[in-house]
Amino acid sequence: HPACSPVLQAARGYARPVTRKRKDIPSHLDDLPPTLLKKDYANLPIMNSVDDVVKRLLSLEMASQKEKMKVKTQQLVEKVRRSPNDTGSFEVQGKFKKGRILIRTLEEHLQRHPKDKRNRRCMLMDLDRRRKMLGYLRRVNYSTFENTCKQLDIQYSPPQPYTRRVTKRWLVKKAFCIKVFQEKQKLKAAERLKQRREWQARARAARAQQE
Repeated sequence: HPACSPVLQAARGYARPVTRKRKDIPSHLDDLPPTLLKKDYANLPIMNSVDDVVKRLLSLEMASQKEKMKVKTQQLVEKVRRSPNDTGSFEVQGKFKKGRILIRTLEEHLQRHPKDKRNRRCMLMDLDRRRKMLGYLRRVNYSTFENTCKQLDIQYSPPQPYTRRVTKRWLVKKAFCIKVFQEKQKLKAAERLKQRREWQARARAARAQQE
């Protein structure tokens, strides 16, 4: 308003909300065709005779992110499945496929919201869980491990060996713990010796009564 003072006009301009442009981050679900049907309706024979409007309503074009993730999971299962009837192998039952989708989704979410610490923690936990499962599969069946990493586009990095920094405080604490353990073992040895002698005395008394 022209009647306002310059200070008030500056304050109003400062208090105006800032519109930030949202980052256009591509999603890992963009490669799904929109004409593809949802998982619950994909194998129904009646879908061949329904109207085009119904097909569009039941396709991924009108689907939520959760339903798209189900279809993506099914596609990943088909990649790592050993045979058409394979439902019990470790790579099919394991959480590689689901973990990969969740990790990619959390990565995209954290790119838009980098201060979301809770989801960052969940993503790190999922990464650690997947690393342990891949390590087990690597020890048991290396060829299946290589095929799973190749089909699911996973890069496996073995965990780094744990090394403790040796400090004076840690050495004193370790020596104290060892001393306490040794003293406790001595007390247990004396108690066991006392119990053994009592059992021997009872056994001798029982034999003497029988004689």
